[in-house]
Amino acid sequence: MGVVTAPGAALAESDALGRLVEEALMQHPEIVAIGRRTGRAEGDEHVQGVEASEIDLTLDMDAPLRRGLARRTKSELLDALRAELATIPGIQATFGQPIGHRIDHMLSGTRANLAVKVFGDDLERLRALAAQAEGLMREVPGVVDLSTEAQVLVPTLRVEFDRAALARNGLQVADAAEALALATTGRTTGRILERTHAYDLVVRVGELDALDSSNVGQLLVEHPDGARTPLSQLASVLEDHAPNFISRENAQRRIAVTCNISGGDLEGVVNEVRARLERELELPRGYFVEYGGQFETAAATTQRLLVLGALIVVAIGVLLYATFRAVRDVALVMLNLPLALVGGVFGVWATGEVLSVATLIGFITVFGIAARNGIMIVAHIRHLERFEGVRDFREAVRRGAHERLSPILMTALASGLALAPLALRGEAPGSEILTPMAIVILFGLLSSTLLNMFLLPALFLRLARPLQLERAELSATEARHAMA
Repeated sequence: MGVVTAPGAALAESDALGRLVEEALMQHPEIVAIGRRTGRAEGDEHVQGVEASEIDLTLDMDAPLRRGLARRTKSELLDALRAELATIPGIQATFGQPIGHRIDHMLSGTRANLAVKVFGDDLERLRALAAQAEGLMREVPGVVDLSTEAQVLVPTLRVEFDRAALARNGLQVADAAEALALATTGRTTGRILERTHAYDLVVRVGELDALDSSNVGQLLVEHPDGARTPLSQLASVLEDHAPNFISRENAQRRIAVTCNISGGDLEGVVNEVRARLERELELPRGYFVEYGGQFETAAATTQRLLVLGALIVVAIGVLLYATFRAVRDVALVMLNLPLALVGGVFGVWATGEVLSVATLIGFITVFGIAARNGIMIVAHIRHLERFEGVRDFREAVRRGAHERLSPILMTALASGLALAPLALRGEAPGSEILTPMAIVILFGLLSSTLLNMFLLPALFLRLARPLQLERAELSATEARHAMA
């Protein structure tokens, strides 16, 4: 989880708030270990100030049972944590998983499922629009961990160099700037090696903590001839306020409102957020909104999977026709695909899942299994007619369904028993992709197997043609073509 307090907060204050959060978290028996990082160094790829902390939680969802308490799901635990952390003033908390946060950061520049990015020139107006967008998003069901990028005015010390005064003293702006840098950041003059560790040797003038607006003007700027002049005679030292940081994207200023999605369909929640903002958020001329986050990748992947799924269905049909050489036989085998679809959809609804990339992969997988079951029955019926001399079409259908019952049940049970542990993992860590996919395949197998054994033989008897009749019709057709 990520915890952010007011920008400009001191490290000691941020650490104290972090300890309060840790104490609140450890009251929950499911949390067995906590690790916290406050701030990230400037050279880090994901740099952040000391007002931000990253807290890693190790969960044991069965720990309450060993204490005689009721077991909670992960969703219930997160709801309880959100409610408790909301009572700690001055912080904003965001929950997720470490890899998920990194992926979200790469997709949208933020550590959240959805980022609403408002672009414009005036920072004050950007902050007002972001606050209005946050209020509108708060009313959308499924939106959690809602927060606005913390952009506030912090005290700053501005030094404006007097170029005329510098010229009178034979100095350049770089000379005065170097003296100021030596008193603030210092200068790296070498490296110290201690066994396998290396440290920069930094030279700094005076104590950094003692530098403020009252004495920064007393810094001495050295002339080329060795003389020294106070900085106050060469520049104006002013106390001012400035934004703690200014975020830019594509060379434009922006501020982001972020949130996670819980208890709802990602794409559905995003569409509702988009519709509400487009309807109620009034943007001045030159200001616009962009949306980023997981939903972009999910939408692109969903579209790609739908196209691939359609191509797979077509490929199955082509391969079946190459095998059976009869359109009716192919159509009856393909009937298993909607039968599997019925079970998969019911499984998603019954378990409270939502349509996602994982469930779409499950549907594509179960299509192949369902087609295999239909092939086994239809191919065996034709085998009985062609090679075992069964002339009675009704008897061939009855025997084909009866003799293929055991192989179909055996393969379906083998697949189902293998998938059952994955489907039952539910809230277990690492099962976010495997569980929805296993649920779709398991329920799709169940519906396609049961309906296949009852519907396919009846429909085959009703709609298909006996092999002798098909051969006679094919011979007549070939004769007509030869005469033509």
